[in-house]
Amino acid sequence: MKEEDKLLKKIGTENPFRVPEGYFEGFTSDLMSRLPEKEKTDIHREPTTWERVRPWLYMAAMFIGAALIIRVASPGETVSNGQQQQQIAADESDIEMEYIRTAIENTMMDDYSLYVYLSDENAE
Repeated sequence: MKEEDKLLKKIGTENPFRVPEGYFEGFTSDLMSRLPEKEKTDIHREPTTWERVRPWLYMAAMFIGAALIIRVASPGETVSNGQQQQQIAADESDIEMEYIRTAIENTMMDDYSLYVYLSDENAE
């Protein structure tokens, strides 16, 4: 703190920057008088056919491109409704068997204990 106080006493707290008197009162008018005059043009032309059609054409191209990308990215197989239902059922049974295998492996039961447990469950 002592160094800061010494510097403030030596330099002071007065703002060293000054603006000439009346500078901002005439600033805008002085600036506007220095700018060159711009010609005002009121030319309104009719857009061409290409300028009117171009946004619609670009949008159609975008949708066609998106459809092609989706078509390429999707699987190429086409299956009937019956085949699709059989495939879903097979996938579900595979998933169920996967969970059963994981559960059996994590129970730490031997085959005989598992057989006894399952046979007791079926008896009821």
